[in-house]
Amino acid sequence: MDSAPVTPDRLVEALLGRVPAVMQEVGAALLPEWPDYARFLDTNRDEVAAAAVHVVHRLVGPEAAEGIGIGEQELFEEIGRMQWREGRDVSSLLSAFQLGARVFWRHVAEVAVALDLGPRPLATLAEGVFAFVDRLSSSAAHGFVLEQSEAAVARERLREELVDLLLSDRATEAAVAAAAVRAQWQVPEQVAVVLVQDDSLLGHGVLSRFDPGTLLINRVRLPGAIVPDPAQGGRRQRLADLLRGTRAVVGPTVTPDRLPASLHIAEVAARLQRSGVLPEDPVFAEEHLDAIIVHRDARLLEVLRAQVLRPLEGAAPASRERLCETLVSWLRHLGDRQAMAAELHVHPQTVRYRLARLYELFGPGLDDPDLRARLLLALAWGAPRLPGVDPNR
Repeated sequence: MDSAPVTPDRLVEALLGRVPAVMQEVGAALLPEWPDYARFLDTNRDEVAAAAVHVVHRLVGPEAAEGIGIGEQELFEEIGRMQWREGRDVSSLLSAFQLGARVFWRHVAEVAVALDLGPRPLATLAEGVFAFVDRLSSSAAHGFVLEQSEAAVARERLREELVDLLLSDRATEAAVAAAAVRAQWQVPEQVAVVLVQDDSLLGHGVLSRFDPGTLLINRVRLPGAIVPDPAQGGRRQRLADLLRGTRAVVGPTVTPDRLPASLHIAEVAARLQRSGVLPEDPVFAEEHLDAIIVHRDARLLEVLRAQVLRPLEGAAPASRERLCETLVSWLRHLGDRQAMAAELHVHPQTVRYRLARLYELFGPGLDDPDLRARLLLALAWGAPRLPGVDPNR
């Protein structure tokens, strides 16, 4: 044992003498599980040695009570940020820190025993070493989380810009490709727009659970998503199962450059779903393109209906509804009275009576193919609600 008093300078000198051995042992210990860290240690040996000297002075020298400094905190936060940017797990970095701390402490303990440091100073030194490492680890983890959070915010912003581009009329193939690279989104061959009613809490919840390949559409009304390759494999059935009960609409499957058209059709389908014209849940717009075309412009449809149904204006409200209902069935079943009676739940004689009444009102023009086509267009995709008729009757 050395009988000379152990001064801080003497302890620092003894510990600094161990730095090369510590670095060699740490490198060898890192190599099996973290070879990248071991190579970094070997490549940057001079810089790491200089940092180790600073750490020893921080632990034992006059500034020992100050703990981790601002410089070390910023340095290790940056190390944590680099860990995220390089796609590494922060737990591996913290494990490497702990391994290095154990090797360093073993050398510290050997020096302390050789200098006969005594139990109390040794315990204080141990507490300082591991508290220092904990603070460095905390700084690195904090930097990792900060970078992760900032990257997520930046990614979402870039994805929002990509969505705006895809849903606009300026989405050239080159512009979409560049925006997709920035947003880390692989452009699929086909896409579709999914919209949910704004007041559908279940719909909002389902949107939040879509896979990362889906782009969310954040709008005040009709929030939704851009779904890649919706017709591929069993994805359509999975979409139907996932969206059931959410009051959702799935637009037509299109190539990415046609997304604005899919959005427009989905918006019309969502309006028709709200009004009850398309009662399915979810609505797949491709299955209802005829109804969407007819109802695309509600004002134009109302003008057409008013025009072709003008002969019914003189009938009583209840009679008008029955005649309109019969007219729709007649058009649908091409005049088959038995089929009409079954659909209307009336006797065939009642059908004959109503048809005679319709011919009285419309005249021989009812046999005109052009008028029939106009009547079909006006009535077959949802008869109008006639004024003065109780819809709950």
